[in-house]
Amino acid sequence: MDRVSSELRTRHFEHSATEPEIELPAGDVTEGVVRVGNTVRRPHQPQSYAVAAYLDYLETVGFDASPRFLGRDSQGRDVLTFLEGDVAGAKLEPWVLADRLLVSVALLVRRLHDASIGYQPLEHFPPSPFTLHRAELVTHLDVTPQNVVTNGGEATGLIDFDLAGPSTRLIDSLNAAMHWVPLRDPVDLDDVAVDIDQFARLRLFADAYGWQQSEREALPRFAAARATASWRRMKFRAENDGGGWARMWNEGVGDLILRRRAWLLGKEPAIQRALLG
Repeated sequence: MDRVSSELRTRHFEHSATEPEIELPAGDVTEGVVRVGNTVRRPHQPQSYAVAAYLDYLETVGFDASPRFLGRDSQGRDVLTFLEGDVAGAKLEPWVLADRLLVSVALLVRRLHDASIGYQPLEHFPPSPFTLHRAELVTHLDVTPQNVVTNGGEATGLIDFDLAGPSTRLIDSLNAAMHWVPLRDPVDLDDVAVDIDQFARLRLFADAYGWQQSEREALPRFAAARATASWRRMKFRAENDGGGWARMWNEGVGDLILRRRAWLLGKEPAIQRALLG
């Protein structure tokens, strides 16, 4: 174990007993997250130190849109800095669909990737099932509306790095677009999103992030292949990890993913026209 890795494991943070614990919204798979003062306490997980080392690196290169790992408290929970701002709830609200916010999300993801490209992991991330790509960077991999902090109608922070790990720029940015455009069969859109132009919003995201022409040409089939991998991974997690993964699977996320895949393939010409026109 090197010096940096050892320091992570001995880093501790305590707080005054007078500060109350305020429950924060539970994520899809992580419960028991609370705010204490200007910190967030999260259950310690197998990937916690790998995420902590990555967050340390982001701090050293000046990326200011992610929390900082402060250590573990007396209950063994991970302690991170609290990022001030607004975060979307589980039920989609109209403000989340603003074009200005969508563009700022794409720009923030690009900033994260540019900051991350030189990082060589000091800790091993748990292997991800059904990984079919050669990693080019460590990144967030779960940029959903519930994991983006906003201020003044723009994305200013990223939280919940639980699923962070080695991947590629395109996979992570596409995953963000899937949630923020959103890219899915219209039957699965929330009521407030039924009238949005998914293709125009995809073009806004692609231009803001800076997808290359070759990526735009291949995007529908690439996204469909990612949907297939996502279905297999979700099924595996539900069967092997249970918890939130099993709940989402039982609620029908697998069927939603398959509808998304069929929609992406069926709309391939329209998607390519939007991205290349």
